[in-house]
Amino acid sequence: MSEQVVAPLAGKIISIDTVKGAKIEEDEEVVVIEAMKMETPIFAPCDGTIAEIRVKEGDEVEEDDVIAIIEQD
Repeated sequence: MSEQVVAPLAGKIISIDTVKGAKIEEDEEVVVIEAMKMETPIFAPCDGTIAEIRVKEGDEVEEDDVIAIIEQD
């Protein structure tokens, strides 16, 4: 089963803190979004393995855009 990591708000991706294939734990930081000069970390909703990262640093995202996919173990 897979779980999506989605952007809670519109903004710019300023860092990606994981890579495809990495093991990740629930509440571990996946990316950081900057919006209105504030940085907002986005956390993994579950334990698993990063199956896909759909953004790169500098990308602009909208609210509810899929940032990454986590395959649950």
